[in-house]
Amino acid sequence: MNPTQSRSAAFWHSVGRTFVSLAQRNYRFYFTGALLSNIGTWMQRTSQDWLVLTQLTDRSSSALGIVSALQFLAIPFLAPFSGAVADRYPKRTILLITQTLLGLNCALLWLLVVTNNVELWHVYVFAFAQGVVASFDMPARQAFVSEMVADSLIPNAVGLNSMSFNAARLIGPGAAGLLIAAVGVAPGMLINAAHHNPRCSGGVMVAGVSVTG
Repeated sequence: MNPTQSRSAAFWHSVGRTFVSLAQRNYRFYFTGALLSNIGTWMQRTSQDWLVLTQLTDRSSSALGIVSALQFLAIPFLAPFSGAVADRYPKRTILLITQTLLGLNCALLWLLVVTNNVELWHVYVFAFAQGVVASFDMPARQAFVSEMVADSLIPNAVGLNSMSFNAARLIGPGAAGLLIAAVGVAPGMLINAAHHNPRCSGGVMVAGVSVTG
């Protein structure tokens, strides 16, 4: 461990046990990227729901319910298979692929919105596709934590992951609401697409991590 890493570890240890996992360089990359990616995801969902309610339908609760259902429809059916994939193949590679696909999914929907070509069925397709990719992303993401921290720190790292997710649930919709009020739904979708780019913020989650297990 070089002097810079030693000072960083000492800082996080001094903060207290709550954030002790952040003393690990790999986990700091993962935590930062996951937080930004989760914020982007909630911004996307809020923008997408507002698009369906106010632009593609006359405030149809049925259409909104279908979008929400499609996002999660594939997960219970693909969970056993996606878990096996996460066990068999390098989790970092899986995450790089899933994050790239999620980014492309968001970018294509943004492109349809910004060019005024989006239709309701487009949102249905992209919502389902997001759920399919997410069903492979989640098991690999959760299992990846154990490869970045010592066994004694796994409970702390898992707790920080939960904190990150719940913080994003508060920050993301609020940020999306401000953007929607100021400039419409498209910017929130573009931000989320950028967050899933392996070379941008959300990609820090895996692109900066040096383990490959």
